[in-house]
Amino acid sequence: VLEHAGDDRLLALAVSNTAQLRMLSDRYTEAVEHGERAIALARKADDAAILSHALNNVGTARWRGGDPGGRRQLEESLEVALAAGEVEHACRSYANLIWTLLDNLQYDEADRFLLPAMDLADRAEHLGFLNYLHVELAVRRLAAADWEDAEKHAEYGMHDFVPARCPALTVLARVRIRCGRPGAAELLAEAREIAVRTRELQRTGPVAAALAEAAWLRGDLAAVTAAAGPVHAQADRLPGVPYRAELGYWLTRAGHTVRLDDSEHPYALQARGLWRQAATRWLEAGCPYEHAVALAESPDPADKLTALATLDALGAEPRARLLRTELRGIGVRHIPRGPLAATRENPAGLTRRQLQVMRLLADGLTNAEIAARLVVSVRTVDNHVRAVLDKLDAPTRRHAADCAARLGLLAQEEGTLPEAEGPLPLSET
Repeated sequence: VLEHAGDDRLLALAVSNTAQLRMLSDRYTEAVEHGERAIALARKADDAAILSHALNNVGTARWRGGDPGGRRQLEESLEVALAAGEVEHACRSYANLIWTLLDNLQYDEADRFLLPAMDLADRAEHLGFLNYLHVELAVRRLAAADWEDAEKHAEYGMHDFVPARCPALTVLARVRIRCGRPGAAELLAEAREIAVRTRELQRTGPVAAALAEAAWLRGDLAAVTAAAGPVHAQADRLPGVPYRAELGYWLTRAGHTVRLDDSEHPYALQARGLWRQAATRWLEAGCPYEHAVALAESPDPADKLTALATLDALGAEPRARLLRTELRGIGVRHIPRGPLAATRENPAGLTRRQLQVMRLLADGLTNAEIAARLVVSVRTVDNHVRAVLDKLDAPTRRHAADCAARLGLLAQEEGTLPEAEGPLPLSET
């Protein structure tokens, strides 16, 4: 109907929306075809909002499809939106730009955009995009192995619409997987349910990778295959998809032969047995956990011991435990037992935040009062309290407080628990 209505603006909007749907369903060639037409129509109609929308769709499709030239169109989309005061379109441009940089392991570049993006969404009170940007920051902090910060920012997506909730669940699950904490399976079950409904590889890919990692760490190779295989087959049909490299790597770890990805993605390098090059790339990207995992694949015990030290420092107990078994298996006699000093000081293995929550809990504060004191959400405190009870094997809060007192966890030096931490300034998030 719009083709014959003579309204270039409405036609541009319809064609751009079609391009967006094609982009989200990973049909990149079709997305570019429709999007380029929408760009021409939007320029003719002199409509900045639709032009930004169309440039965003084309730039994202091209870039995610392996054409780095798409980044320039995505940045133009942002520039057009900012110049026209189109906050929603600017936030969308920021979100797609940052997500693609994260996918490409360009974390320093992503950092350049995160602060202004969050500042814009915050000032405009565009809470949907602000929550989504917090989740993107959680993905960034997960890559840096800053588990606590990753969890803090992921929590913003737990009360929001589906696009934010699915990656938030995935980040929270991966922190638990890598730290050996309970609850990952339930989080991933919900994330997978959401991802399957969206049928978007940007959702199904990370969930499948997290499921495969968890299965490999517990030695269930059949589950690795079940998690990674179908989504890898989907990713393998598309150009330039980072999930292909990671899922292909997990399939090789499960003993499968996959079509080798000849890219320089570190997971692709690991799948080809090039662990040293992969470790170097992970280090350059600022991913200490992945760097240690790649280094652990070295046949040299010295490299394995270096990797073990990093894993211990990160609190990555499941992978460290497997590596200790490997070291014993190759005859290494002197294997560090782990962070013993930290264990003596904190025998329950509580994180810094969990210790703070435990001490306030022991003072009789409710979860809501603890949340107000620490300036975090009540849901975040709920999660910390559950973790404290699990680690102390305590059925009730009173039992947890008694156990913490016996272990000496309630003693603290003056100033170690501030009255209120307050939210991090935006420049530090």
